[in-house]
Amino acid sequence: MAFLSDALKRVKPSATTTITQKGRDMQAKGRNIISLSVGEPDFDTPDHIKAAAIDAIRRGETKYTPVVGIPKLREAICGKFKRENELDYKSSQIIVGTGGKHVIYNALLATLNPGDEVIVPAPYWVSYPEMIALCGGTPVTVDCGIEHAFKLQPGDLDRAITKKTKWVILNSPSNPSGAAYSRAEMKALTDVLLRHPHVWILTDDMYEHLVYGDFEFVTPAQVEPALYERTLTMNGVSKAYAMTGWRIGYAGGPEHLIRAMETVQGHQTSGTSAISQWAAVEALSGPQDHLKVFRKAFEERRDLVLSMLNQAKGIVCPKPEGAFYVYPNCAATIGKKAPSGKTIATDEDFVTELLETEGVAAVHGTAFGLGPNFRISYATSNALLEEACTKIQRFCAELR
Repeated sequence: MAFLSDALKRVKPSATTTITQKGRDMQAKGRNIISLSVGEPDFDTPDHIKAAAIDAIRRGETKYTPVVGIPKLREAICGKFKRENELDYKSSQIIVGTGGKHVIYNALLATLNPGDEVIVPAPYWVSYPEMIALCGGTPVTVDCGIEHAFKLQPGDLDRAITKKTKWVILNSPSNPSGAAYSRAEMKALTDVLLRHPHVWILTDDMYEHLVYGDFEFVTPAQVEPALYERTLTMNGVSKAYAMTGWRIGYAGGPEHLIRAMETVQGHQTSGTSAISQWAAVEALSGPQDHLKVFRKAFEERRDLVLSMLNQAKGIVCPKPEGAFYVYPNCAATIGKKAPSGKTIATDEDFVTELLETEGVAAVHGTAFGLGPNFRISYATSNALLEEACTKIQRFCAELR
């Protein structure tokens, strides 16, 4: 339609939302669907956090808040960064947004001009390139293949940087692959970035607390303090605290960048929900006992899914260090016929036929910039995961 913005021509609908909705539509028609397409913990928000929100309502904390967030929450975020990441921020260096996506979008909107490039390692979260495009920038994707465990290599990063590069986005642990950078791997990347002083780092640490075994989480400005003045460290309460619907993301960074983001947000959404912010104060400052419980459950689920998928004919599933996703390769299934008689030509065909035949919803890898793979979220019960993986095994066994 003529009155719609040209900006819409630069973006695609979210593949995760599309496949999830298709599964819901099939379910509404009576199909039994197991959805492994949504990146959302199945755990409930811990009770002490819910109680803090109820207390805030009773105290009348229901008015507009400062654009950047209530002082108490910004203080709690400073405490979290110091305690867990060895990063010193003042409250004036903190901004709170309506989810992590909002924070990233505001950072890009406040800094990108036409022609500016943003390096995005692939596979990537589906929204990164779309947000960059909406903000007038140019996404530059760098393939991080299965041979490198889906991690950006220092040489590839160096080659991707041009005089037009403004940001590089690093997401560890990663959505969709679950890959996470060790201290040595992160240091190798920050060494490259030290040589390019015009490049800023936007780090998405949303899955920080979901790492398994002896893996130690690190963030770029922690590993290389010399990058502190050009790093925006983004995080939130969605995944580790099972607070997806509360919509709280936050970031720490140089004060002039935070002020620019505040200007954008002031005309866009103003402050985030007061009640959610008080809940987030308790999340970051209160008891953290649930984190061990979440981690243990997710690690067990990862190992279950990993074992069963690697027994499926034609599937190779690397072991991720964190998050709650696996990113199996399905190259050996391409060119085969599904039970419906259709030939699987792409990873999108694979997930479409899997949904139609077995009622298991997953997301195709090309939506994340790298295929032929598919993403499975194991943020659901062991029983459902076992049932879903049995169906995937059966589906793969019937390919001809």
